[in-house]
Amino acid sequence: MNSIAPVLGHILLADDDRALAALLAEYLVQEGFAVRAVHDGDAALAALNDTSFKPDVLVLDVMMPTRDGLDTLQKLRAMHALPVLMLSARGEPLDRVIGLELGADDYLAKPCLPRELLARIKALLRRGASPMAHQILEAGVLRLSTGERRAWCGNVLLELTGAEFALLQVLLQHQGAVVDKATLTQQALGRALERYDRAIDVHVSRLRQKLGAASSQAPQIEAVRGAGYQLLAGDRA
Repeated sequence: MNSIAPVLGHILLADDDRALAALLAEYLVQEGFAVRAVHDGDAALAALNDTSFKPDVLVLDVMMPTRDGLDTLQKLRAMHALPVLMLSARGEPLDRVIGLELGADDYLAKPCLPRELLARIKALLRRGASPMAHQILEAGVLRLSTGERRAWCGNVLLELTGAEFALLQVLLQHQGAVVDKATLTQQALGRALERYDRAIDVHVSRLRQKLGAASSQAPQIEAVRGAGYQLLAGDRA
């Protein structure tokens, strides 16, 4: 008797290149995912309100007609904490940085290998699954619960993306120590550091803003030139 393999996850793929979207969707389905493909930003936002398909990850192309990926991401982040992987054509590093600043979890340059896209999606899903044992990590007024995947600064619940939460968790686990960008990229984003990769820098910038807005006593995330970042508990200067 044949058994039906469980679906590994639900992927919403938004790309106006229909041929590429069909190719990627076919590959992901063969790898065990359920995929819904749409071809513009408005359709992506509408799909998020469709209760018949609840995505675990949104793969979002930057360049789309009517409503592009960056505008779509900005609208989405006002309503959803869904993990988002941006697709950005080579030669468009500014779009990648803007996407991260607007709340994307990671980005991948196009053209991309389907296998690389699969690896990035799996990294996002592993991070969301939070398989490690429940821990409470603290630094001054900052408290993070790995089991609940929530963090508070004083009494303020921090609204974090999946990437920001994972990065904050790694920094808390090594608080006081300098953690290099390669380690942060691998442990927080689930991938290797790439050349000219600014993902960690942008996520750190967003974390600093959110911590500072939550409390003047929030821990500081300091850059150590040529070495990495470290989280230090204590009042802000």
